[in-house]
Amino acid sequence: MLHYDVIWIGTGQATGTVVPRLTAAGKRVAIIEGGKVGGSCVNYGCTPTKTLVASARAAHMAERGPDFGIEIPEYSVNMGTVMARMNAMRDNTGMEQWLRTMDNADFYAEYAEFVTDHEVRVGDETISGDTIVIHTGTRPLKVPIAGIDDVDWLDNAGLLDLDAVPEHLVIVGGSYIGLEFGQIFRRLGARVTVIEAADQLMPREDADVAEAAEQILTDGGIDVRTSAKVAAVAQPASGAVEVTVETADGTEVIEGSHLLLAVGRVPNSDRLGLDNAGVETNERGYIGVNGVLQTNVDHIYAVGDVNGRGAFTHTSVNDGETFWDHYSGEGDRNIDDRIPIYAMYIDPPLGRIGMSEREALASGRNVLGVTRPMSSISRAREKDETAGLVKILVDADTEQFLGVTILGVGGDEIINIFAPYMYAEQSYKTFRKAVYTHPTVGELLPWFLDGLEPLD
Repeated sequence: MLHYDVIWIGTGQATGTVVPRLTAAGKRVAIIEGGKVGGSCVNYGCTPTKTLVASARAAHMAERGPDFGIEIPEYSVNMGTVMARMNAMRDNTGMEQWLRTMDNADFYAEYAEFVTDHEVRVGDETISGDTIVIHTGTRPLKVPIAGIDDVDWLDNAGLLDLDAVPEHLVIVGGSYIGLEFGQIFRRLGARVTVIEAADQLMPREDADVAEAAEQILTDGGIDVRTSAKVAAVAQPASGAVEVTVETADGTEVIEGSHLLLAVGRVPNSDRLGLDNAGVETNERGYIGVNGVLQTNVDHIYAVGDVNGRGAFTHTSVNDGETFWDHYSGEGDRNIDDRIPIYAMYIDPPLGRIGMSEREALASGRNVLGVTRPMSSISRAREKDETAGLVKILVDADTEQFLGVTILGVGGDEIINIFAPYMYAEQSYKTFRKAVYTHPTVGELLPWFLDGLEPLD
C-alpha cells in the first residue's frame, strides 16, 4: 500500500494554492480527482459565466449605441463564436498537466472513498495518508418537482453546453446563478422568465436591494415572478417545457423552450464513505469544520464549498491558506474571523461585504446607516450607468463598518476597498479622510458617510 504525507481529494481552487507548498516542503502528496480538474469555478462557474457576461454586455452596449450617439443600424449574435470564446477561457488542460507532472506528487484520475480514517480507495487501489484534505465542492440541487424526471431540464453546467440561444428560457430560482444566467441569455436574444418562491429576488439580500435588482432585470426585458411556487413540470410531444406555477392570483402554465433549475447546491460528500472514517456532516450533508478546517477527526480537513462555510472561489482559496497556516505552523488565519464578501455579476453588479441591514439590526448593535442611489454619483451619470444604490452601515459605538452594499457600476471592484478597513477595525472616519481619484464612482462613498443616521 502506498503511503502519503497528504492525500488531497478534489481539485477545486484551493488546490493550486496549497499543493505546490506541500510538495515544495518535501511532503509526498496524492492528488485525487474523479471529475474535471479545477472544480466548479473553472469549469462551470466563474470563468465561463463571466466570459458570457462580457459577451452579453457587448450585445447590450451595441443595442444602447444610440444613447451615446453611436448609430448601430443592426447587429447579430453569433452564438457559436460566443461559446467558442467561453470554452477557450475555461480550457483547463494546463492545470491538469501541471498536477499530473508535479514532482513529489501522484495524480489519481478516480473518485475517492474512505476505507478507514487513514485509508482511501481510489479505483482498484487503496492508499493511506497521515493527513487527508477533502476538497470536493458542491453540485446543483435537483428539486423534487412533480414530473421533473420526465423533463429535459438543465443545470448551470448543462446550460453552458448549448450551441444556440434558447427561444424562451424558464429559470426556477431567483438568486445569484439564476439571475446571472437570466440576464446573459436575455441580452443574447432569448425570452426569459424567472420564477422565485420567496416574496423577493435574492432572498438573503435586503428588500430595497432586491427591489433595485429586479428593476434592472425587468427594465432589461426579463419576466420576473416572485411568490410563485412551481407545482409541476411537463414536456409534451411538442418538446416544449410546461411549468405549472401557483401564485396568490391562481395557477398558470408557462411554456418555455428550455428549463434551468437554479435553486441551490448540495455538497459532494455523499459518495466519500465518510462513515468509514468517522467524519460527521450536518443534516444537509456539509462537513463540519472548526476555524482551521479540521473535521471532528483531527487529521482530516475539509476545505471549500463542501464544508458549508463559504460558497465562493475566494473563500475556497482562503480555506486553503488557512489550512496551510495550521498545517505548516507559518500563520494564524482562522475562518471564524473571516468577513463575508462577495459579488453577483448581473450588470451592473452587486458587491457586498459584512452584514446586511437586516442582519445589522438583528445583532442588537447601535447601527448608523446611509443609502444613496447610484444616480447621485456624477461618474455613473457620465457613463449613463445610474441603476442601483449604495448602502453603508456602521457601528455608532465602535465607529467600525458593519456592512456595505454596492449595487451599481463597478460595485464588484469597489467593494474590495472596504475589506482592509474592516479587518483592521478602523474607524469609518479614517475612510472619510482619505483622498480618492476624480472622477470615479468610488470617490463619492466617503461623502455619503456625512449622511449617516440611526437605524431602528
